[in-house]
Amino acid sequence: MTEEQRQKAISALHDCMAACNHCFDACLQEENIDHMRACIRLDRECADMCGYLEHALLRNSPFVGELAQACAVICDRCREECGKHDHDHCQQCAEACRTCADVCRQLLA
Repeated sequence: MTEEQRQKAISALHDCMAACNHCFDACLQEENIDHMRACIRLDRECADMCGYLEHALLRNSPFVGELAQACAVICDRCREECGKHDHDHCQQCAEACRTCADVCRQLLA
């Protein structure tokens, strides 16, 4: 992995983590919070995984490939769930998750 690829991945992971945290918080403010339950849960899972992989990249962990594979799956699931909701925060989160999943797959190549 080149330094440019590493920095691109770190940036995408950080952006996705921030988008998921924002979506999580905004979903808690929605009127029908029960309808947002799956979104809230996946936002938390995705933010945590993105943060963990970001740290793994920063410390040159030997498990980056395994973590990137798991992160891509979690980002895809979060993207699918957020994509079901019309809220701006959900749509922005879905886009950040799509970008992040793509970057994670590039780490596997």
